[in-house]
Amino acid sequence: MVVAIGFEGSANKLGIGIVVDGTVLSNCRRTYITPPGEGFLPKETAQHHRDNIITVLREALANAKICTSDIDVVCYTKGPGMGAPLQSTAIVARTVAQLWNKPLIGVNHCIGHIEMGRLITGAKNPTVLYVSGGNTQVIAYSRKRYRIFGETIDIAIGNCLDRFARVLKLSNAPSPGYNIEQMAKKGNKFIQLPYCVKGMDVSFSGILSYLEEKVPKLLAEGYTPEDLCFSLQENLFAMLVETTERALAHCNSQEVLIVGGVGCNERLQEMMGQMCEERGAKLFATDERFCIDNGVMIAHAGAEMFRSGCKMKWEDCFITQRYRTDEVETTWRDD
Repeated sequence: MVVAIGFEGSANKLGIGIVVDGTVLSNCRRTYITPPGEGFLPKETAQHHRDNIITVLREALANAKICTSDIDVVCYTKGPGMGAPLQSTAIVARTVAQLWNKPLIGVNHCIGHIEMGRLITGAKNPTVLYVSGGNTQVIAYSRKRYRIFGETIDIAIGNCLDRFARVLKLSNAPSPGYNIEQMAKKGNKFIQLPYCVKGMDVSFSGILSYLEEKVPKLLAEGYTPEDLCFSLQENLFAMLVETTERALAHCNSQEVLIVGGVGCNERLQEMMGQMCEERGAKLFATDERFCIDNGVMIAHAGAEMFRSGCKMKWEDCFITQRYRTDEVETTWRDD
């Protein structure tokens, strides 16, 4: 039995979770929300994490109904992510590991999403679409590593949606992507947008720039903000479905797993589900409890690493803003 606590703070979500052998004991989270039209900056986001992390830690321990002596390993997000928020969260993880005299393991944020998705959905060996504010990747497992089949060559899809929400001055509560999704449900006029699939990779920055320039004209022509959100979603998600389907065929896989914050989007799940149905494959997805950045995914992935014999020296327990999914050897998988 392995009891693990995980600290996640790579962006504007601060999460602490506790798991025991795949069972979630607590999943506590705080989100840094900025005014409409504004994004979140590293310095202010790190300050938010510092202000809230002790409260969230106490809450996580209370919800789990365990003592610190029961914990076997402390896990934290090593990267990728924003430097200052990562650092502020890692410092607390390092401190409690020393205070509690527990081993410390740094977890790849992307691997955390994948392993949490596999745990919650029961997917065995899926082709993975990882879509979030900072990452967009199509991934498949092969020979002890998660291999990246395709990815964004500029900005992530979540970043594209968030920045478009700022153009429309949409609220950042609970998240800009969620508000775009709700507005898109009311849109019905499709606007032709650039479609940027380049082999197995995708590009979103040009689409965003095109829309930013055209918004005043489109609104003057009678298109509503809802139509703009609808058109953007349909276009971006079609690109993701195309690249995922190509990876699915290449790997001869029968499972697709969507992870990451944008993976909560019901329209993305619907479009991907239609593709899977046509190919005789099965779609796996989770809700906002586990799609959106959380501490449980870091705790679970760290526990898997710890159980497989992974150990980290203190000098290796740093953070890095660039930490590729395929850099990690998956010692816990033998399939």
